[in-house]
Amino acid sequence: MAMKPTRGMVLAAGLGTRMRPLTNDRPKSLIVVAGRTLLDHAIDRFKDAGITTVIVNVHYKGQMVIDHLKKRTDVEIIIQDERDKLLDTGGALKKALPLFKGEPVFTYNSDSIWLESLGSNLTRMAQRWEDAEMDCLMLMAPTFNSIGYDGRGDFTMDTVGRLSRRQPQRVTPFAWPGVQIIHPRLIERATDEVFSTNRLWDIAIEEGRLFGIRLDGKWMHIGTPDAKDEADAFLDVYHVER
Repeated sequence: MAMKPTRGMVLAAGLGTRMRPLTNDRPKSLIVVAGRTLLDHAIDRFKDAGITTVIVNVHYKGQMVIDHLKKRTDVEIIIQDERDKLLDTGGALKKALPLFKGEPVFTYNSDSIWLESLGSNLTRMAQRWEDAEMDCLMLMAPTFNSIGYDGRGDFTMDTVGRLSRRQPQRVTPFAWPGVQIIHPRLIERATDEVFSTNRLWDIAIEEGRLFGIRLDGKWMHIGTPDAKDEADAFLDVYHVER
């Protein structure tokens, strides 16, 4: 039986430049949407999926994040302090390797939320995870039904869920909403201190071990002030408070 994740990491160290002026006085992860910070949205999703330990990396205005997280006692919170050096997404995961205990781990970019449809998407991901065939399982959001995303898509997905990159000048129906399960064995293969997770995905694609699962619900990418306003207006209709 495949090992199910019990640990999650929220990547909250970004500078949030596209969210200015909202990030002039706070990190992006502490921007409030539908009455809760983006960081709390992410931790709540983890908690609902049975995650008991949450690692949060901090950089820009990191002390504000640390102080905010002192209010949460419902899950174990571990702070990974990156205030001295920005490591990029892959570098952050590599630094956190000892905290993963050799187990597959959820990672979650703090600028992504969604309205669930039938059940928990993260629970579905945990149920789909298979150590033997996967090094990484990514949540894939349909682009046609999203808020705050205007790109061409990121990946194509075959009938068994195996992913490949979108080809240049082509459009694909799926974008990555910033959530994945990744195994430490893949992270360990990177040698640099500062690097993007894209490098790890390319290794997994080459070996046929990068998989996806469709997000069931409506995805909102909170990347700009306008996207935040649009998400607030949408969620207000559903009286969503988290």
